[in-house]
Amino acid sequence: MTALQSLDLEGEVITTPYTFAATAHAIKWNNLKPVFVDIDPNTMNLNPKCIEAAITNNTCAILPVHVYGTPCDNEAITAIAKRHNLKVVYDAAHAFGVKENGQSILNYGDLSILSFHATKTYSTIEGGAVICKTREEKDKLDRLKNFGFESEEVIKACGMNAKLNEIQAAFGLVSLTKVSAAIERRSEIAALYEQCFSDVAGISTLQAKNEVVLNHSYFPIIIDEAEFGIGRDKLALKLEENQIFARRYFYPIVTEFEIYKSEFSETPLAKDISNRVLCLPIHAELTFEEQQRVIDAILKSRGGEK
Repeated sequence: MTALQSLDLEGEVITTPYTFAATAHAIKWNNLKPVFVDIDPNTMNLNPKCIEAAITNNTCAILPVHVYGTPCDNEAITAIAKRHNLKVVYDAAHAFGVKENGQSILNYGDLSILSFHATKTYSTIEGGAVICKTREEKDKLDRLKNFGFESEEVIKACGMNAKLNEIQAAFGLVSLTKVSAAIERRSEIAALYEQCFSDVAGISTLQAKNEVVLNHSYFPIIIDEAEFGIGRDKLALKLEENQIFARRYFYPIVTEFEIYKSEFSETPLAKDISNRVLCLPIHAELTFEEQQRVIDAILKSRGGEK
């Protein structure tokens, strides 16, 4: 919300329906109009061709999401933004520590937004960060997150209270000493999932490019009911019966929520993926035995087996 506010935008912001609702909410809160376009089914990120086709005279910005920490087609998005003189704000909530060609993907765009929510690879319990490029931008963001104060006697902007409190900051400082080891453990878990599901008919996984270093925030699988034997929802229920709690993330797509139906647009690929995705348990404290139980439960569910 603060990042968009800092850019003094008016008009339409092109974004994805395959995201958490907060992405679209931030646009709405700034009295901007979200324009939803479809995704690339291989990365689940915004499709640059769909972005360009949706640009109008009212378009002021693009808000892509690095879904599950998988980098967007940043070069293509940058080129589109330059051609049309648009701002780019990345929702990088999942992307702490993610690198492409040895460089942080947070360097892309005018601003990038991190989430430090409890579910993320790096956490301060709640909160997040805005990544900017200049001292001037940082000073403006600092004012906006502190009620708009420039000094004790001067307020020039309608800011909010978006400061990180001391307890969260302390938690974050301690977490910084552990995050590298946590990402390494997540990587091991992801590798075992990949190994076990790579040849299973009806299950597909995200394939990272060789030049990308992921943080393994999530491990999504896509279920093909015809090949696997049961659909995503039934699989999720079977896992739950075994006290395994996978997440249909992102489901439903944003444009299926009542408050966004007026911005509805045809995004069939996003809807298809949303109806078939299931994110499996992955965190640094997950043991091999617990992960094996998840894998066994999924494999036993094929074709409706008990």
